[in-house]
Amino acid sequence: MLLTRDFYQREDVVQIAKDLIGKVLVTNIDGKISSGIICETEAYSEREKGCHAYLGKKTARNEVMFGEGGFAYVYLCYGIHHLFNVVTNVSGCAEAVLIRGIVPLDGIEHVLLRRKKQQLLPNIGIGPGNMSVSLGIKTTHNTTDLLGDTIWIEDRAIEIDEGKLFCGSRIGIDYAGEDALLPWRFWVDINSWGYKNAKIVSTK
Repeated sequence: MLLTRDFYQREDVVQIAKDLIGKVLVTNIDGKISSGIICETEAYSEREKGCHAYLGKKTARNEVMFGEGGFAYVYLCYGIHHLFNVVTNVSGCAEAVLIRGIVPLDGIEHVLLRRKKQQLLPNIGIGPGNMSVSLGIKTTHNTTDLLGDTIWIEDRAIEIDEGKLFCGSRIGIDYAGEDALLPWRFWVDINSWGYKNAKIVSTK
């Protein structure tokens, strides 16, 4: 089932980051459909220093964050990595969830080709840069409507064992000071959950 606009427009970006664990991120790039189970996320809000839109600062890069939830915010990190974020909340409230990792599900052949790998290793889609490469996401997909037919997220009723769901501080934002310690990152142990489930979860 496709996630609705209402899912993205809720006020609590941290809860949305948690709820996205276990959902399936799907792309249709150049007619090649591939997907992955979301296994790691991070929440960002203009209320804290880790966010590109801290204190409501709008730039040409982060402008989409100030729009309505349910759109993609894709930016280039270190001039190399294309990082995919899900914009949340309503227009005027700049919040987003960074998708940090997936477990490949559909279109494995496309994932392997993009990642230049011969076999599907457990960590092939782990790390936000690797995640985007795996699914063919680039900065050209910035502002993509996640209710469209290029990038979207589905709920396939994948159950999450609460005992294998973890939260902790976000990665790589030491510049944010105390805000860097906020427990706004969520992940599951792919060795005990996602990677095994990816082999048996039925697709649509």
